[in-house]
Amino acid sequence: MGYLHEGHASLIKLAAETGMTAVVSNFVNPTQFDDPKDFVSYPRDLERDSQVAADAGCEVLFVPTVEEIYPPGDMTTISVAGVSEGFEGVHRLGHFDGVATVVAKLFIIVQPSVAFFGEKDWQQCRVVARMAEDLLMPVELRFCPTLRESDGLAM
Repeated sequence: MGYLHEGHASLIKLAAETGMTAVVSNFVNPTQFDDPKDFVSYPRDLERDSQVAADAGCEVLFVPTVEEIYPPGDMTTISVAGVSEGFEGVHRLGHFDGVATVVAKLFIIVQPSVAFFGEKDWQQCRVVARMAEDLLMPVELRFCPTLRESDGLAM
């Protein structure tokens, strides 16, 4: 979603260490927000993100527009029953449908061999894993430990 920090950089470094081309997608996904005002106010700093990504070993920064990901008339969403319900899904209705849909679209566009995700959002990891398995997506998913601030807060 952009506004990259050291936690994101750690994932990029892991991807770069594979010896494959490290591609980073930077897309603030409107379908993950309950309130459109939150989408508008979400922090964005592409210049900073570009530098963080490059410093971590990113070779390709993919920054699609909302219109590229959700063209006019787009009506298809992906819903992962079971794992998207309960926990955060109770309080963030439609959030995990937005996650599953955008991750599927990014996988289709980028066609990664391996995709790295932070374990910070356990439920999101489960949603992505179930979606990729159910849709027979040819991508290896690597869920990586969460980096934490000195006070223990997840980055």
